[in-house]
Formats: sequence, structure tokens, C-alpha cells
Amino acid sequence: MYIAGEYAVVEPGHPAIIVAVDQFITVTIEAAVKNGSIQSQQYSDLPIRWTRKKGVLVLDHRENPFHYILEAIRLTEQYAKERGQLLSFYHLKVKSELDNSNGRKYGLGSSGAVTVATVKALNVFYDLEMDTLTQFKIAALAHLAVQGNGSCGDIAASCYGGWIAFSTFDSQWVKEKQAQWSLSTLLETDWPMLSIQPLEVPKNLRLVIGWTGSPASTSDLVDQVHQSKEVAESAYQTFLKDSRECVEEMIAGFTNKNIPVIKQMITKNRALLNTLSSITGVTIETPALKELCDLAETCGGAAKSSGAGGGDCGIVIADKKTGILPLMTLWEKAEITPLPLHIYHYQGGQK
Repeated sequence: MYIAGEYAVVEPGHPAIIVAVDQFITVTIEAAVKNGSIQSQQYSDLPIRWTRKKGVLVLDHRENPFHYILEAIRLTEQYAKERGQLLSFYHLKVKSELDNSNGRKYGLGSSGAVTVATVKALNVFYDLEMDTLTQFKIAALAHLAVQGNGSCGDIAASCYGGWIAFSTFDSQWVKEKQAQWSLSTLLETDWPMLSIQPLEVPKNLRLVIGWTGSPASTSDLVDQVHQSKEVAESAYQTFLKDSRECVEEMIAGFTNKNIPVIKQMITKNRALLNTLSSITGVTIETPALKELCDLAETCGGAAKSSGAGGGDCGIVIADKKTGILPLMTLWEKAEITPLPLHIYHYQGGQK
């Protein structure tokens, strides 16, 4: 879940605050002979068959809903080959908790999570002993190859868990070096502007998440903002500057365990996103998200849309004194669903 810094975070060096929640995608791998398969509950239980031709993974099926998984496999296996590892066949199964029982997406970064889960599973399968940063970089390369935009913040949250302050890398630099260098060299090199910093959270801080019931496409919304920003480049640059200052002050609020400052900056970030909406003409805070946020503020919380907006979820930052039950009642009347999500930290090191 994005807490602050949306849209600005797609520009290298502009920070966001992101949190990992306890909804999971599980990828399991079982060794196979001659042919492998990829199976996902999200795309029916029928596996899509694959084989290798001249050392390259090839799908037997023309319809391919598994772009992120395939790109994660391609890059991880490229890294494995560069490490002298012999490639194997396997059956890969994906199980997701990121949708509701009707299969509707909550907007919890499922494409990022499945990419990371695939890299993590292959890391274990091939015994590659990749550290967390290497796993992040492979998953980020895979995600960018498929999506073409975005910050990869959801990738970072899926890799590291907990609360993080994140600034994305210079993707143009990465693409240029990817064409020139081996994958191993690229992964071992520092990526310009990339910053991933775990945050300690004040004990009394409370995060509440509400779902509007309306799904949104992050990549479409980011595209729309990028197409519109050129019309008002100077206003967009001001937004970037203001967003950076706001999120940096919020990070200081976490460092100093200052919940009032964190809440003030949430409210300020909401206003900045509404300004971005005015600049670009892209609807970020929908009427349902506005109601979600306004109701939270009447109950003493600080609230805003999360991620690209346009639907999906809103977040509320409150302290222990804030009455949550009255907010739940108001949300229920407004047909906003509180999501029973908790912060997820990796226990005893990385999985």
C-alpha cells in the first residue's frame, strides 16, 4: 500500500512511503522432466504448457496471461546461467489472496507481488542465494519489461516487507546498461537514485485501509498523467518539489516518532494529489475516495487515496486515541469496505 508520494515516485530520486500488508501470492515449484507448466487460480486452473527451444522458454499456448511470471523466469534463469547453473523443467503454481471472493482486485500490487514471488521461488529452486536487493533488481527489470512505466515501489515492498521509504532508480540508465552489460554486472552495480530505507513506526500509529469497490488501472493512470504533464510542465515540476518536501518531512516524522507531523503530511499529500488532478485533468480522488477520506477526517484521522487512485483503496493514519468504530459505521453506510489488513514483516530474515 502506498502511504504517500504517489505519482512523484515514478520520477527518479523522489521519495514515497510504502507498506507491505499481509495478503500473499504463493508460488510453488516442483521439478519436472521434458515439459514444465505454469498454473494460476487467477486465470482458471488449466495449466499453460511450455517447453524449451534452443535454450529459450516457449509457451505452447498463444494466449498468454502470464507476462510478469515469464519475464521473471527469463531474467532469473539468465542470472542462473551466468552463475553456471544448469536449467531444469518444473511445474510452477500461483495461488493469490490479493483478490476478493468474486475475483475483483483490491489494488494491492498483485503484478508486483507475483513477479517477486516468482523470483523468490526460483532463487530457492536453483539455490542462487540472492540477497534481497538482487531479488528486487531482477523483479524490477521484469516488471519494467512488461509494464513499461511505474516506480517499482510495490516490488520493493514485496521484497523487503514492513514500512519503507523508497525512491526509484534512473530507468533510462538501467535500460542502457542492460543492453551493454551482462545481467550479473548490472545487478552488482549501484543503480543511480535508488533508495530503499526501512522505517520504524511509532507504537501508537494506526493504519486503516478502506476499499471503494471500484478497481483502477495503475499503468493507465500513470500514462494519462505523463501525457498531460507536458501541457503544464512548470506546474508539474512544482508538484514534484512539493511532494519531495512533504514526504521527506513525513519520513522525519517516522524517525522522530511524531504522529501529528505524519498526519499533517498525509493531509498535505492529499492536497498535492488534488492539485495534480487539476493540472493534468486525471481523476485521482474519485467521489467514493473523497467520501472515504472526508469521513475519516471527521473521526480524527488523516486520510488520502493510496497508489494511483482512480478507485481501489484509501488509507487512514490515526493514533490510538482516535475512535475507529464510529468510522467503520460511517464507512458501512457509505458502502466502503474496511480491509482487515495488517503490516507484514519478514520473520527471521527473508523468505
